[in-house]
Amino acid sequence: FLSFCTLKVCCPHRLLKEKGSDSKGVLGNVLPEVGKCGHVLSTRIYGGNVTKIDEFPWMTLIRYQTGLNSFGFFCGGTLINTRYVLTASHCLKHPDMPPSWQIYSVRLGEWNIDTDPDCVEDVRGKKDCAPPHKDILIEYAIAHAGYVSNSKDQFNDIALIRLVESVEYTFFVAPICLPMSDELINKNFVNTTMDVAGWGLTEKKTPSSVKLKIMVDIWDMSNCQSTYRTFQMPINEEIQFCAGGAPGIDACRGDSGGPLMTTHKINSREAYYVIGVVSYGPRPCGLQGWPGVYTKVGQYINWIKSNLVA
Repeated sequence: FLSFCTLKVCCPHRLLKEKGSDSKGVLGNVLPEVGKCGHVLSTRIYGGNVTKIDEFPWMTLIRYQTGLNSFGFFCGGTLINTRYVLTASHCLKHPDMPPSWQIYSVRLGEWNIDTDPDCVEDVRGKKDCAPPHKDILIEYAIAHAGYVSNSKDQFNDIALIRLVESVEYTFFVAPICLPMSDELINKNFVNTTMDVAGWGLTEKKTPSSVKLKIMVDIWDMSNCQSTYRTFQMPINEEIQFCAGGAPGIDACRGDSGGPLMTTHKINSREAYYVIGVVSYGPRPCGLQGWPGVYTKVGQYINWIKSNLVA
């Protein structure tokens, strides 16, 4: 796959009891309002890499069937409502993907792939566990019609996955907010620091078992365009962001399709918004002076809304 590298931080904390669902009966074409999406932890840790066990509860893993009885996780995604996951088109179709592979299911509420349920210990040594993760089959997926899988530019690298059943929200499974206001859609975010999270390749060149996060800065578009011009790769400032470029800090293969996130206040309510989708970047990951490229979600809000079905 196209894509990226990852980082590190930590801290034990006490888990909240799983809250009841406020999503029962919510149709698949309804997007959550601010206050019901993008929940911000009051104890956010800046500059780290290991997430808290309930941090970014909209993060998903996309599971592929790679053989008769073989499966693997090779992309990420973002839960945006009770039935849909936002991801990248190249996670559905790309020349790097073996033709026999099929997207199979989406995993929600995951933190450590190696354990189920996921548990942490507090400072007193008391173990606190999250509910088991949820694997939900995929009903179908929609790649943007303007995406050309073998193109250099990778424009329109955005896709939607519809789940076969509705998701019940908990502290560990919850949607992120979409940037639907004009302010968020039109903002260029240059020099803004944003979060990227996933289970992609670490600096050890192996996938991470635990959900990691990094912080990346949004680049001035003219600088990004001149950087990628070296390889005749056009960057379109209308539909793409560039972010990162610090040595060893990058999204990486396996993080593809995951979210570029920032917090924003609307009517005194702060929430996380998915501003970009991880598209592609340098190989190897984390090269100094080479930012990653992200699909600009705000420019695809109408496309997203038009493809949501009740």
